[in-house]
Amino acid sequence: MTGEFDGLAAVVTGAASGIGLATARHLAGLGARVAGLDLRTDGIPEGVAGFVADVTDDAAVRAGVAAAAEHLGGIDILVNNAGVGAIGTVEANADEEWHRVYDVNVVGLVRVTRAALPHLRRSAHAAIVNTCSIVAHTGLPDRALYSATKGAVQSLTAAMAADHVREGIRVNCVNPGTADTPWVRRLLDQAADPAAELAALQARQPTGRLVSADEVAHAIAYLASPLASATTGAVLSVDGGMHGLRVRPPA
Repeated sequence: MTGEFDGLAAVVTGAASGIGLATARHLAGLGARVAGLDLRTDGIPEGVAGFVADVTDDAAVRAGVAAAAEHLGGIDILVNNAGVGAIGTVEANADEEWHRVYDVNVVGLVRVTRAALPHLRRSAHAAIVNTCSIVAHTGLPDRALYSATKGAVQSLTAAMAADHVREGIRVNCVNPGTADTPWVRRLLDQAADPAAELAALQARQPTGRLVSADEVAHAIAYLASPLASATTGAVLSVDGGMHGLRVRPPA
């Protein structure tokens, strides 16, 4: 029996931790040949080929993508997951930090996609999935810079889908809510009362808990699958109902 990902090759950026690691592992488990790109390869999961690439360095991105494509025998799926967070209101970060976070979260995605497109155009099942965020369409406090970059990613996803649909390349994004990732855990560790902060993050999602990295990985796999061949330009929320539900607080 063959699986939907058998014979397909996937590249995942930011694959050494969090959602990227979970996605690389999940796609490999579904039968895809997977390569992970990250600043370091020591966190890349077993069964996934690791390549070093800094998404802010165009030459490094082109070299990393080329090496991954050669190792895999092509690229059918690109998961643009690499990103960094930022905290604060619009006043909190200097220009240099705005430029740095945009360079990773938005222009980094552009660099990787640019390098991968020639390979994707040769695929019969080409798909790009961008990791976006609930902050692209829901206002959260102290997330001005991060929200701005993820709003750009969501808009860019739609534009890319329109640009490449007639080339047979589908482009979609996932919008996770607050996910249980190393970055979020580091934020919690910095809080004055980590337990209270965790409870607050859990409470703002209607399910009453954080989203798991594996849950986001499964959503990415759905959008990347040939079985989703009619889905492009879509935004899939994986946020415990945070975007669409308005539930009463518990009694």
